[in-house]
Formats: sequence, structure tokens, C-alpha cells
Amino acid sequence: MRDLLPEEAAARRGLARQLLECFALHGYAVVTPPVFEFSEVLERGLGTLAPTDVLRFVEPESGEVAALRPDMTPQIARMIATRLSERPPPFRLGYEGTVLRRRTGRARKHRQIPQVGVELAGVAGPEGDLELLSLAIAALRRAGLDRLTLDIGDAGVVRALLAPLSSELQSTISDALARKDAAAVAAACAALPAQHGDALRALTTLHGGRDALVEGVQRLSSTAAHGSAKRLLALFDAAVACGLGPDVSADLGEVRGFAYYTGTIFHAYAPGTGDAVGSGGRYDELLARFGWDLPAAGFALDLDRVGEALLSAGVVSQQSLRVAVVGPADDPRITELRKRGIAAVAAADKGAALGWARAWGFSHVLDASGWVDVSSGASIASPVGDEAKQ
Repeated sequence: MRDLLPEEAAARRGLARQLLECFALHGYAVVTPPVFEFSEVLERGLGTLAPTDVLRFVEPESGEVAALRPDMTPQIARMIATRLSERPPPFRLGYEGTVLRRRTGRARKHRQIPQVGVELAGVAGPEGDLELLSLAIAALRRAGLDRLTLDIGDAGVVRALLAPLSSELQSTISDALARKDAAAVAAACAALPAQHGDALRALTTLHGGRDALVEGVQRLSSTAAHGSAKRLLALFDAAVACGLGPDVSADLGEVRGFAYYTGTIFHAYAPGTGDAVGSGGRYDELLARFGWDLPAAGFALDLDRVGEALLSAGVVSQQSLRVAVVGPADDPRITELRKRGIAAVAAADKGAALGWARAWGFSHVLDASGWVDVSSGASIASPVGDEAKQ
């Protein structure tokens, strides 16, 4: 856990607002699920939760086991299937909040992960997938990221090839595929029939552009993964046709979340951060666990990682106008500025006003002689017109 100081909190709030505004322009209405949820709801949505991954406690009034949410998707699935069940699909819902989970990277010590995201329920297949891919790119562009990549996969590819294997061998191979460790995959597949082993070994190299997908469809043509590989190629082509081609790559060996997702998986990357800035995919079986069999997909953007990428790209949020006025608390200039939606506070004298404004991120000082830019200390023309000067 951690605190956010004023500048950090303001940057986080501004970034979240930009992303949510983009979601709203695409028809996504914001919902707010509770910060903790009964474990039964989370386990129904996510499967059995490892004790080390989730912060649990006993809810004192009911005696039920509850958990600080590691993911908001099961909560929103519950909302759709119960409290929103009288409304017609499709459901386009957005959210902002914090999830609590264990970080996997050695350098990632914070368990508190701030997110904004969307859930799209009631739109099946490529149509829904393309809507989400387009929205993810539009939102990240609106935030200021010009360089980004969506890496798309399909959970059905790896799932189909691992299904006949023991759980131990499934775990070994999926771990090796996640690292793109060709030698480890080959060693794990040594005892498998040649065709099956060849298909699994190929997954470590079948990533990149369309050529890799075409090769993958051919190499998997006689396996149970062929249908999923063709589906991924079709989605890639549809994304290119929609104008997303420069931002999209593909990976037939993607394993992250394959046990949870039922089709498309994607991760968004941008320079300046070692982790994905966002991830999502299709989970058509989820809503049925809550009593309503609807296709569903969604994604979440990690505000910390997006912030790192923006910092690396040199994207600086525009400083809002905030004014320290030299005068008493009832100075009419303060009232006039606040009427205009401009933050304004009183200060005893110009020197105190400049020092305080620099420490607290205020942009201007206004005294009897006029406007002063806080950064330079120089007198400037009024940034708001002459009415507030008197």
C-alpha cells in the first residue's frame, strides 16, 4: 500500500478522468463495485483463489469470508446478472478503482493496483473484440501515448494443445511458453507424440505480424488448435482492415490468462515501463456462472504503468490555473476567480504567496500590481481577463 501526495494524486485523477471520458464517448456507463466482495462471488468468477494472492477476512456481521477484490470483473458480472438484469443487452460498463493482488515482478512491491476499465457483455465474437481493441487504443492515445502496441492472442490455441496432458505437464509447458524458453518446451515435450510435440515447440516462435499467424495456421492445421489459430488470424485481418494494423501484433503461444479467457487475449505495451499498461480478453463463460449466459469481454488499464509510460514519453499534463491572491480571505478577487472555476486562496504578502504557491503547485500570484508567474517570478498579462484584477 502507499500514499499519494498532492501532485501524484492530481496526476492520477487527471489521467483517470481522461480515460473515463473516452469510455463515455463510446457509450460506456460507469459503475462502482464495493472494495471487498464475498469470496464465493470472486471464486465463482475467477476460480479458486490462492491464499497468497488474496487478502481475506471474516465479515463480522454475517460470518462470511470476504476478500479485498483482486479483480473487478466478477463483481460487474454479478451486477449484470442481478441488479441490471431487467435492462436489455448489450451492457457497456466502465469502472475505476483499486484491486489488491500480489505482484509477480521482483521489483513490484505494491499490491494496490489502480485501474480503469470496461466490460462489454452481450456482443459476441469478432465484433465485440474489435470494439474493445479500438477502444483501448483510443483511450491510450487520448491519454497521450503515441507509441503503443496491442499484442493479441487466443486462449483456445494453448488450451487445446495442453488439454490431453497431465496437470503437472500443463504447468511445466505453460511456464516455459510464458518465458519463450524453447529448450524447456522441447524437454517437456520429449515424450509426447511427434506431431503434438512439434506443435507445442512451434508456439515459442509463432509471434509477430501476419506472416507468423499464417505460418501458425499451417503448422497447426492437423491439431485441435487449428480452429483457434484461424480465429486469431481472422481477428488480426479485421483489426488491420479497421485501421489498427500499425498498433497490433500477435502471439499464438500466449499463455497469460488462458485458463480464464475463452477466446481473444490482448496486452497493451508502451515504451518506458516493463509491464503491460493494460490487458483484457474474452470470457464468454463468466456470466453463465452468475445465471445469465451472455458473451462478455473487457479490459483494464493499469494507471501506474500508464503513468510511467507517459513520463517516459515526456507527456506532461497541462497545469491548471491556481492562484494565490495577496489579500484577505474575503477579497472579492478570490470570489470572482472561484466563480470562474479557478482555484484561489488568500496570502498575506507577495513573498509568502510565491513561496507557498511554489511548494503547493499553484501557477500564479495576484497582488495589487497585477499577475505574477510563479515559476519565473515575472509579472505577466492576465491569463483570465481584467475582471479579476480589481
